[in-house]
Amino acid sequence: MRKPDVQVGTLLPLPYTYIVPGGRFGEIYYWDSYFTMLGLEVSEKDSTIQLMVDNFAFLIDEYGHIPNGNRSYYLGRSQPPFFAAMVNLLANAKEDPKILVKYLPQLEKEHTYWMAQYQLIDEAPGDGVKAVGRTVRLDTLVVLNRYYDDLSTPRPEAYKEDLATAKASGRNPEEVYKNLRAGAESGWDFSSRWFKDGKSLTTIHTLDILPVDLNALLYHLEKTMEKAAIESGHRTKMLTYGGYAAKRKEIFDQYFWNEEQGFYFDYDFKEGKQKETMTLAGVYPLFFGLANDDQAKAVAANLEKYFLKPGGLTTTRVNSGQQWDAPNGWAPLQWMAIEGLRKYGQTAVAKRIAMSWIKNNERVYNNTHKMVEKYNVFDLSLEAGGGEYPVQDGFGWSNGVYLRLYNEYIVHKN
Repeated sequence: MRKPDVQVGTLLPLPYTYIVPGGRFGEIYYWDSYFTMLGLEVSEKDSTIQLMVDNFAFLIDEYGHIPNGNRSYYLGRSQPPFFAAMVNLLANAKEDPKILVKYLPQLEKEHTYWMAQYQLIDEAPGDGVKAVGRTVRLDTLVVLNRYYDDLSTPRPEAYKEDLATAKASGRNPEEVYKNLRAGAESGWDFSSRWFKDGKSLTTIHTLDILPVDLNALLYHLEKTMEKAAIESGHRTKMLTYGGYAAKRKEIFDQYFWNEEQGFYFDYDFKEGKQKETMTLAGVYPLFFGLANDDQAKAVAANLEKYFLKPGGLTTTRVNSGQQWDAPNGWAPLQWMAIEGLRKYGQTAVAKRIAMSWIKNNERVYNNTHKMVEKYNVFDLSLEAGGGEYPVQDGFGWSNGVYLRLYNEYIVHKN
């Protein structure tokens, strides 16, 4: 691996070329990049995917984790851990399972980043719930994960906004900053999903929540480490990582599945109950193979009933004025839902979502000659909005997901 250039300003130098999302975002962003890679795979740009994966491997080796983006002010947090998904995508694109072995050291470091602080928790039974960093130990000695940030100051990229939110909340400012930062690590910055009252940013309590998507992602990371260990012939690691994944899967439904509603929900470990907000994070267990056929069928029915709108899937059922809520739809969540449904044979629903999203992307492009960050899925005469900044042009993950879906549903007529 070649050495990166010298750091200039806040931009963390990387050894290889990379693709940025676009608009105001002139640096790489962690989870965005996986969905950009979907389009690169269709375009047979395996070499570019390789360079991007190598940049993320470099960040893990250099900093112990993949920051939110390659800026020094992002070093306190990461983003949804899609590195294992990227490595699998690269292995599939090159038809070479040994690629998993090549990146096993970085996969292990990624896992350590999310799990290491559990070692600081006293493991004596009967002590109740304990949370340290990104880990939460529940009464049963079960460990699950939450989003977190190592710092408790306003975000440099949204300093004035965070000061205003803390002041309006009437809460301890450091507590508010910590929860805002954790919400930013989730990638969903911001959404009613993280609000105590389900309405207002001033009630944000991300740190109290075990997110269904994060824990599905970490299950996939553990399964990928197991696969890499099998490929390398390392039996001890195979048993260890397989055990991690099996334990997470064993308890997953207990905390995240709601049988009555037929959907997956986040879990508020402070309250000891599931959150009431139904969000598209509930499709992650399908994408990563944690659901059974009956659960997948129920999720599909709920997506059709509550989420599918003329322009695709709405992120939540709440219009809070935040960008990760109604009426907005986002490319990564469309892909997670569509691919998750297809894995369980729910192809008709998947196709309806895909075609609605494709047509919405094309509508906006025909009107503006731009691909954009997010889309209004309710009213096709309006654009998306909400949140801390205007809708951005570009946009890496919108391009990647559109190209992948167009290739599969229009070119190959799936």
